[in-house]
Amino acid sequence: MVDERDSNLAPGDVETDPATDFDPGVGDLREALDSLRREIRARFPAPLGEDVPRQPAEWPALFNELRRRLSTIGMIERSGEVDEFGMDEIVLRRTRAVLDLAYEHYWRVEVHGLEHVPDAGPCLLVANRSGLLPYDGLMVCHAIHRNHPRHVSPRFFAADWLITLPFVQPYLARLGGVRACRENAERLLASKHFVVVFPEGIKGAAKVFRERYRLKRFGRGGVVRVALENRVPIVPVGVVGAEEVHPVLFKWGMPARALGLPFLPVTPTFPLFGPLGLMPLPSKWVIRFGPSIPIDHLQPDAATDELLISRLTEDLRSKIQTLVDTGLADRESVWG
Repeated sequence: MVDERDSNLAPGDVETDPATDFDPGVGDLREALDSLRREIRARFPAPLGEDVPRQPAEWPALFNELRRRLSTIGMIERSGEVDEFGMDEIVLRRTRAVLDLAYEHYWRVEVHGLEHVPDAGPCLLVANRSGLLPYDGLMVCHAIHRNHPRHVSPRFFAADWLITLPFVQPYLARLGGVRACRENAERLLASKHFVVVFPEGIKGAAKVFRERYRLKRFGRGGVVRVALENRVPIVPVGVVGAEEVHPVLFKWGMPARALGLPFLPVTPTFPLFGPLGLMPLPSKWVIRFGPSIPIDHLQPDAATDELLISRLTEDLRSKIQTLVDTGLADRESVWG
């Protein structure tokens, strides 16, 4: 004798369990899953020999797998293959398309003197600081990666206040940014890296527009001392163009302290145009690498000679200023 319920079932339908009929939620879920299964089979017929109905017990597993995949959307950039400083080659490789666009078409970067960069690390590349955001560090590193025979990926130093901002430090680290300190410099040089440093620090980043391209004091000679102690070459770098990206007209102090910033810059576009004013301007860039400063002839104990450190630091600052002045003379206009 045939049950009347069986005669009303369509092919592939699942018979309900009377033991769970009292729970309307279970019935609704099964009905929805059955409807979904029928629609999938109608749209995607199974290949010959594989027309085997899926058992109802497999649907919860399928649902859990779908939920797991949906929860990881947007996490594909986390490769897990990062070095001790957090640089991620996969993220860096994906970001290079944007860096190429800025390098070639937006800032139209010209590079001169790259033959002065050694064939292999370690090496200290010392540049003038330009602007609050580390566009200069990114472009110097990208220029070396594009044009160096070995396509190395240098590391660039970022100031403490910038590296501690929410969401900034993880992304900068993936692109090669490292907190500026003596210990990090020594570890990177010991690992044979190219390191881009900015001895002007916050004094250079905070310059107003009327003081543009006039280098500030290089502190107490820490860069030269690190180079002498680690016996690595120093290559001066002059960057022209970055100071027009966000020209600072003047600085606000009180609102900046409330936000935890060293100062709040006022530019021709910010804060007048709100977040849109943070868009960098398309200035023309020139990056010049100068001949390395010879230190091989100096004795290892030269790092304790304060007079020598002071003289070498001033000589380095003078060479970078000359590179900047040459770049300004070569550039036809701010906008290229």
